[in-house]
Amino acid sequence: MNPMPVILIVEDDDGHAILIRQNLEESGLDNPILHLRNGQEALDFLFHRGPAGGPQRDPETTYLVLLDIRMPKVDGIEVLRQLKDDPELRSLPVIMLTTTDDSREVEKCYTLGCSAYIRKPLNYDHFIETIKRLGFFIGVIQLPPPPNPDPRRL
Repeated sequence: MNPMPVILIVEDDDGHAILIRQNLEESGLDNPILHLRNGQEALDFLFHRGPAGGPQRDPETTYLVLLDIRMPKVDGIEVLRQLKDDPELRSLPVIMLTTTDDSREVEKCYTLGCSAYIRKPLNYDHFIETIKRLGFFIGVIQLPPPPNPDPRRL
């Protein structure tokens, strides 16, 4: 089992994904990072529904999801809903990381079970600072082990 969680950046804006990765690394994180470009890619990865030979979630690995809301194909709220509805994946930590600050969407995400909701500032310098702080936070939090789908392995 990988002791450091893999950070899944689910973000359709490649520029934001690059900045998130760079600034998490600059904050001192050396976790593996995987970028998924939309909600459908995230669901395919997490639920093992992707194309043959494509990336798939390793059941022995711990993951932390950084999830945008506004994305093509499947939005972040639907990804969150499906994760939290699944008995195996519901304990997966999900941090909403989005430009959306609509209080109804914030409430909906928490009601569905997100671990935290962080608004990406529109100002570049504030965005960078927010991601570095997120990196410091990720570096000190305890995450649950990967879900155990086989009860015989308990």
